Amino acid sequence: MENYKSVTTPMSVIEKLSKTLGDSLSVAEGSKYRSIVGALQYLTLTRPDIAFSVNKVCQFLHSPTSSHWTAVKRILRYLKHTSTVGLSIRRSGSTLVSAFSDVDWAGCADDRRSTGGFAVFFGSNLISWSSKKQVTVSRSNTKSKYKSLANATAEII
Repeated sequence: MENYKSVTTPMSVIEKLSKTLGDSLSVAEGSKYRSIVGALQYLTLTRPDIAFSVNKVCQFLHSPTSSHWTAVKRILRYLKHTSTVGLSIRRSGSTLVSAFSDVDWAGCADDRRSTGGFAVFFGSNLISWSSKKQVTVSRSNTKSKYKSLANATAEII
């Protein structure tokens, strides 16, 4: 991976991951895929910028394909490019708690479920974040956004 070109985003905006996209990985490659994705999950504890991308590649742990492996390698290339990025907590005069949420309505090509996420700030400091696939299919963009907003609100409370 050292010779690979770094990238500025952790995931391609053009390609949508799917169960059927790409050739199945061998048993050894699948094991390596799961191991690296597990390490990436751990890394999301301090790198909220990769939470959505890691959430997406986690959905294919059961039977990863070559396109999923390519997506994991892209996340690694992004991490190489942003190796100096991390969380920092700074003194802030504000005690305002604010949250932002968003969702990719029907973003999963396989089951049309949405992935929602949120970020919670205390003053100017990011204190909590999440990216999670919604349990049910939303029939409208508004409904999926309300679900994501409810998750953010529950985190604040």
